[in-house]
Amino acid sequence: MLTHINEKGYAKMVDISEKNDTKRKAIAKSKITMSKEALDKIKNGQIKKGDVLSVAQVAGIMGAKNTSMNIPMCHQINLVGCDLEFEIDDENCSINIYAICKCLGKTGVEMEALNACTTAALTIYDMCKAVDKKMVISDIHLVEKTGGKSGDFEF
Repeated sequence: MLTHINEKGYAKMVDISEKNDTKRKAIAKSKITMSKEALDKIKNGQIKKGDVLSVAQVAGIMGAKNTSMNIPMCHQINLVGCDLEFEIDDENCSINIYAICKCLGKTGVEMEALNACTTAALTIYDMCKAVDKKMVISDIHLVEKTGGKSGDFEF
């Protein structure tokens, strides 16, 4: 049975009112690959739009907070924490982005983590596109999640 379809065949948001609140955490990852020139400019603070990783950090947090506005069947949740980590990979001219989101609620926080790292990657693209329009955003996936009825998951 499809949980997001009502008896008339239309999309619906699942009723989670009977579920118990539990602590939940999710970590998601995305990657943005770019030219050496763009990566060097990010590392040396030479992007004209400003400090790329600081802006991407804030954008990622905003992305997590706005997930239910972007994903139609996603519930608004009590997001209690969100942080992003950026791992510069000089060898592959890329930045790995990790989003860690936590909530206390009836449904998981995976979509918030995925939206956070994706929004951060898109922000990096936006801030650096004058230097490199060939950047590639990839490898978006859930790394791990804890809490909830379905239990823990690790990629």
